Amino acid sequence: MYQHGKGVTHLSKVLFVQRRHLVIGAVLAALIVAASAYLRWGAAEAVSGAAGGTRTIHMVTGEFKTTTAEGKEIEAYRWDPGTIFVNRGERVRLSIYGVNGASHPFYIEGLNVRGEVVKGKETTVTFTANKEGTYRIICLSHTDIANSGPMIGYIVVD
Repeated sequence: MYQHGKGVTHLSKVLFVQRRHLVIGAVLAALIVAASAYLRWGAAEAVSGAAGGTRTIHMVTGEFKTTTAEGKEIEAYRWDPGTIFVNRGERVRLSIYGVNGASHPFYIEGLNVRGEVVKGKETTVTFTANKEGTYRIICLSHTDIANSGPMIGYIVVD
């Protein structure tokens, strides 16, 4: 309302919003909600996987093979990865797939675990390491250089 000569002005404020601005705002709000839900779910999954469950660690048997300058073929077998890290008291399932070598009977020092990995098959063993230290996983077929070894891996418990 404007009154002439009195210096008083009253105007209504009206805000016009275009339809595309509403759509952009709705899309941005949906993205923020989705990102928040995803981040919360990921954090919950990480915590629940670590607490009280069994963690699976995948390994394979591998082979290095070459020929010396004299023409002699040499090879060495290994666990891959060669070193794994676990927490003290954590329940662990080793899933070992046989890629190279016909058979790898093995034991894990200090954990009372034994098994055999066969080419083309998966072997699983489960254990809980209750004491900190480094434990060796030792292949009984490849114990030294004369037997294409030593095929030794390490389990480090912190």
